[in-house]
Amino acid sequence: MIITFLGTGTSQGIPVPACSCEVCKNGDIKDHRLRTSALIEVDDTIISIDAGPDFRYQMLRENVTKLDAIIITHSHRDHIAGLDDVRSYNYLTKKPMDIYATAYDQIEIKQEFSYAFNNNYPGLPKYNLITINDKDFDVDNIKITPIKALHYNIQVMGFRIGDFAYITDTNYIPPSSLVKLAGCKVLVLTALRREKHPSHYNLEGALKIIDFLQPEKAYLTHISHMMGFHGDLEKELPKGVFAAYDGLKLQI
Repeated sequence: MIITFLGTGTSQGIPVPACSCEVCKNGDIKDHRLRTSALIEVDDTIISIDAGPDFRYQMLRENVTKLDAIIITHSHRDHIAGLDDVRSYNYLTKKPMDIYATAYDQIEIKQEFSYAFNNNYPGLPKYNLITINDKDFDVDNIKITPIKALHYNIQVMGFRIGDFAYITDTNYIPPSSLVKLAGCKVLVLTALRREKHPSHYNLEGALKIIDFLQPEKAYLTHISHMMGFHGDLEKELPKGVFAAYDGLKLQI
């Protein structure tokens, strides 16, 4: 399995428009963050976790000429706004894109992209919406375990694939979900900033979850400019914990 971090930033990305902070003004390439998503490759199957506003550029940057499915963590705009750009994959495969999402998130997708569902105008994106809940599901015989979590008071989904787990946009993982994460070797977890936040783990909270689960390696994502420079953050992280950055690839 190969994991590519397509984006590791917050809903605004980094640099933030009109921001004059040092990270936005003087950050290096690892401080330039697109909206958070990841690409999973298992054998010949390629899956995107989320498709945010930067989806088109992320697919071009990584030269993704084949995409089999998109699995949705939740339906906030920074995680689904790029779904319109599946049109090129529709054209290549001559079929709708498989989109795995909860029933609630499907309602939001249908509202956001109502034009794709309400008429037959040529060239519109085509979706095959597949409902997920808390049960395991398969994408091309790849077993995926949904991990329920809370994003303030909104349910979001993390996902575990074998020894890899990915959870973003949460500030609470319930005990029933922590059980599903037990024994994972590589964990990706949101860590927005140093100060507490009502809907995301801050650095301290993320490190507590990592310390509890004890993965072999952990990577922080959904990082804001308020966290400071990537290089400074890396120096203070515990052994085996890393700050992810756009374009980083892992092999498991």
